[in-house]
Amino acid sequence: MATKVLTANRLGDGISVWMGSDGQWTVSLKDAFLARHDDAVAALEAAGREAVADNRVVDVNVIDVEETESGPRPFRLRERIRAEGPTIDYTSAPAARVSHAA
Repeated sequence: MATKVLTANRLGDGISVWMGSDGQWTVSLKDAFLARHDDAVAALEAAGREAVADNRVVDVNVIDVEETESGPRPFRLRERIRAEGPTIDYTSAPAARVSHAA
């Protein structure tokens, strides 16, 4: 079985999060709980359902990761982007929208 982690988006701000080994959501994939067997995956799925019911997260998914020396790495590109951050710089976007009208 492939190693799996539980990911979601925080309801308050949409930030990508992962379920940590302490049962809390973390913003770092490196701190995610690594499920290596079916019982661990079932526990993650139950934790995800509970977090959705408590309105803490949305878009909960168990995803496959590979274990590397630098930490877990998602197989899918979508999940790698979620883990590593946006592919463009959003910080300058609000400044570009500022109207200079008098």
